[in-house]
Amino acid sequence: MPVKIAFVLAIAMLMSACSSNPHVVHHPSSFTDEGSIDLYIVSHGWHTGFVIPADEIQARLPELKDRFPNTPYIEFGWGDKGFYQAEEITSGLTFRAIFWPTPSVIHAVAVPDDVESYFGNSEVEKLCLTNHELASLIDFVEGSFHKDENGNIIPLKNGIYGNSQFYQGMGDYYLMNTCNTWTAKGLKSIGMDITPMFKLTASSVMTYLQNRDRSPSGTSNPIACVLRG
Repeated sequence: MPVKIAFVLAIAMLMSACSSNPHVVHHPSSFTDEGSIDLYIVSHGWHTGFVIPADEIQARLPELKDRFPNTPYIEFGWGDKGFYQAEEITSGLTFRAIFWPTPSVIHAVAVPDDVESYFGNSEVEKLCLTNHELASLIDFVEGSFHKDENGNIIPLKNGIYGNSQFYQGMGDYYLMNTCNTWTAKGLKSIGMDITPMFKLTASSVMTYLQNRDRSPSGTSNPIACVLRG
């Protein structure tokens, strides 16, 4: 009986993930990787996030301009509130984050121009976005912030590295709605052919990007986005 109950619960969670906040933003066309705007996806081993040109999202969320003035990029990650902000990771925090729906947060980090050097110890993939694709991604990221009754995003604790800040997130974190599922939803929002519910780990997200980015010669295309555009 316990096994049957666990199976039913797992299926229920899997089905609910399709409609879990934050939602994918519909993009009407397929992603081509032929735009002129740099987008970086960073994997920190267990967690993935986006590094986005700061000006565009700061125009949408001016509180980010006040918090991160004069930065060319901002990294955004979404995750479990207790686990992400914890000074010490315990087995109890890990268990709750994975198996029980918990509140979420957004982690925002100021990033300099040389993104790949800044994240030299992390795995980084770059995509080239059009203006429309970037706008769609920003719609998704903005929708990942919980806002107060005045429409303002809600700051929490300072972040965990660099010049960074936590903000209250939208939606609950759980087994089928992870930080990596969130990244996959963002990729879906720019028109990529990805199934977020199957992207539960950082490696599954990065493997998808690496396989997609391979040229016929078997190597990644090194051309800068601005030259492609």
